[in-house]
Amino acid sequence: MHLNPYGEDAVNLAADLANRRPADAEELAERCRAAGLTLERPVAVGDLARAREALDAWEAVVDATAEHERAERVNAMLARAAAHPRLTDHTGGGWHLHYREARQPLGALLFSLIAVGTALHLSGRGMHRLRRCAVTECVTIFADTSRTGRRRYCTQRCANRDAVRRHRARAA
Repeated sequence: MHLNPYGEDAVNLAADLANRRPADAEELAERCRAAGLTLERPVAVGDLARAREALDAWEAVVDATAEHERAERVNAMLARAAAHPRLTDHTGGGWHLHYREARQPLGALLFSLIAVGTALHLSGRGMHRLRRCAVTECVTIFADTSRTGRRRYCTQRCANRDAVRRHRARAA
């Protein structure tokens, strides 16, 4: 599987990594592989630091309150990470687009992938489709890939918890 920045895979990977930060470079690599990312180079300690930079910048995008601010933060990420688009068949699995230089270390690859994937997600689906859960005590980030674009909760469990809370407040 190719992790395609045109789809939702990049923002879902970013959310997964941001919500539960990898403890070390090997965990980072394992979770990226599990998400379908092909790693072209051995993982190094510096990859974790660069991935954390990407996740910090990405969380700032998520937490931006205005569309303009969100766009500026994504543009700043793109300026730091992306290269001109290029066709590649680096894994022999079919031609696809990359927005980065070839054979980058994992940390740089993630920065680019998250920046481009987020830009494409927001411009294609809507600038509001990246958020934290609406339950006050839950800080989980998710990408809204629903058909209607009105998702407010990270999981059905949080949605149910909030519904019960609202019901009890009305009954009181």
